Amino acid sequence: EASMPPSEADLQLIRGAMSAVRVPSAYDKVYNDECAYSFDTPYSPLGIYVSLTSWLSFGAHVVAMDVERAGEKGRLYVHCKWSRVLKEKPNSGNFVEAPTRMAIGGESGFQVDEDKYDVVKENTLVLLPHDIRVPLPCGELPEFVSESARVLLSKASFLAEQKAAAVAWEAEVLPSKYADDLIQLPPHKQISPDSSTWVCEESGMCENLWLNLSDGHIGSGRRQYDGSGGTNGALNHYEETKKHFPPHGFPLVVKLGTITPNGADVYSYATDENNEVSDPKLAEHLAHWGINMMRMEKTEMSMTELNIAANEKLELDKITEAGKELVPVHGPGFVGLRNLGNSCYANSVLQVLFSMPELAIFSEQATALFSSAGEPMEDLLAQLGKLAVGLLSERYAPGGAGAEAAAGADEESSVSPRVLTRLVGKGHAEFSSARQQDALEYWQHLLEVLGLAERGAAGRLDAAVPPSRLFAYTQEERIAVDGMVSYRDMQHQYLSLCVPLEAADNREEVAAYEERSRDKRQKRSETGLPDKEEEPVVPLVPFSACLARAAAAEPLEVFRGRRNAERQVRFKTFPRYLMVHVQRYYQDTDWSAKKLSVRVPMPDRLDLTALKAAGLQPGETLVPDDDAPPSVTVPAAAPPATPPADESV
Repeated sequence: EASMPPSEADLQLIRGAMSAVRVPSAYDKVYNDECAYSFDTPYSPLGIYVSLTSWLSFGAHVVAMDVERAGEKGRLYVHCKWSRVLKEKPNSGNFVEAPTRMAIGGESGFQVDEDKYDVVKENTLVLLPHDIRVPLPCGELPEFVSESARVLLSKASFLAEQKAAAVAWEAEVLPSKYADDLIQLPPHKQISPDSSTWVCEESGMCENLWLNLSDGHIGSGRRQYDGSGGTNGALNHYEETKKHFPPHGFPLVVKLGTITPNGADVYSYATDENNEVSDPKLAEHLAHWGINMMRMEKTEMSMTELNIAANEKLELDKITEAGKELVPVHGPGFVGLRNLGNSCYANSVLQVLFSMPELAIFSEQATALFSSAGEPMEDLLAQLGKLAVGLLSERYAPGGAGAEAAAGADEESSVSPRVLTRLVGKGHAEFSSARQQDALEYWQHLLEVLGLAERGAAGRLDAAVPPSRLFAYTQEERIAVDGMVSYRDMQHQYLSLCVPLEAADNREEVAAYEERSRDKRQKRSETGLPDKEEEPVVPLVPFSACLARAAAAEPLEVFRGRRNAERQVRFKTFPRYLMVHVQRYYQDTDWSAKKLSVRVPMPDRLDLTALKAAGLQPGETLVPDDDAPPSVTVPAAAPPATPPADESV
């Protein structure tokens, strides 16, 4: 059905607003797929309004804020109201290929945006506040206005361009530095091409076997935390070679069963690599042990295939929680954050922060933050307000005013904090990339960026306690040496705790489980039959034990030239919220990073009274500085007649 052409009166008003219209060039940033102040998109029930002046988008509920800046002539927008229609699955022939690379995005990687839908687009030129609407395209419109609208709709959004650049991540396999000059001992044996003859020289296992390219040793792969995998035969042998051929030993191993004319899985145990690598001379190194690469066939899954299978299982387990039926929840505080490509570390930090009632201030003052933002897409406080409204309101719950229609989609009640994560990571080498990062490091960086924004806010955010200071506390360090003491105050945002495994409550159960696992592996190597899976038993270390370890005195070899010192730390002040970092990673004897498989249950109530700092005590003598006058002893005070008031209460 043909739409009515615009009247001359309407065209006259449109021409009056033309002076503010701009046509974006190839180098200009446009934001035509998400509201600047909310997470509304063209797929939201009321769509979005894309300004022909600023090239920013606004949801129907906030576009008036932009119109107010335009004056009496008004402002021209393209109203984008789109819908997704799920494509019918083809009856035959076509199928979605499974990922074959450990990658996100790109050909044969895990697909982030699958082509599942047909998009029905309804685009309309709108002059606000006059509410004049002209369906596009329209030949009666001024050519300059039509061109601006056409380019604005056809140009990729800056957010989409950023996402495309960031999301194409792939697990990179680099050549080993040890490959070119690899030591190979004289070939005392020839490896048969018959896979049935391969066996671990320690355990007798017949699968997941690795050939050491330097000395021809065959050993099983790593043992996994749940008892599966190998028996560490190849790794243990490598550790032995380091004793005889220091410092690196014989680091390169190849997985038997993955050798084909096109290559094989190669791993480097060397401390400075400790990863999957490539070997440019692999054919030569294999031929040394009698293996003709060109005649080999694959008989086992490669590491990439195992990783893909594990990730696919992880996705399934995430949905089903290993077979348990999950009950969907939605509403304020139950809005999810979509993964933007290895962004789970950032999402977890943001969800924790916005679970705190003090962060609701960003939602309560969102309108003021929006109206005072000069460039909303570059304003951190405005974007925090946007996220707060998204997470703490009903707007993006299923059926909410801004929620996208499901159309068979599996991501309801969620938003994509693309602008915020871009601003937080801006200028940072790691957080501006799509690589997986450490959540604690991101949390520290976010608080630093937020603190800078608060200090430059000039009163825009009215908070009793600045959000970036909710976790700040002062730690008192006390060092005792030669009968004297030294005190120092240090500012912290989190408490880092080691995990003392010797304090586990279930040490006997863990030992029994490990013994059963060893018996099962031995039985499997003898019979070749799979065992019934058993849920892993991991150490349960009380949180109080971790806290006691942190509070205990630790020896210092030297302090200001004095030997045999002792250091203790206590809380001089307490934060509103105590962020605790449990150190699961540790440095092994070979200097490689290892992760503890351990649980540390958190108590419902935590009393830190015993860890409150007391400061310099009567009778204590301060350790003199290098160039300070002789130390002064604080005279011991007589005990008070009545207990002193605790001003911290």
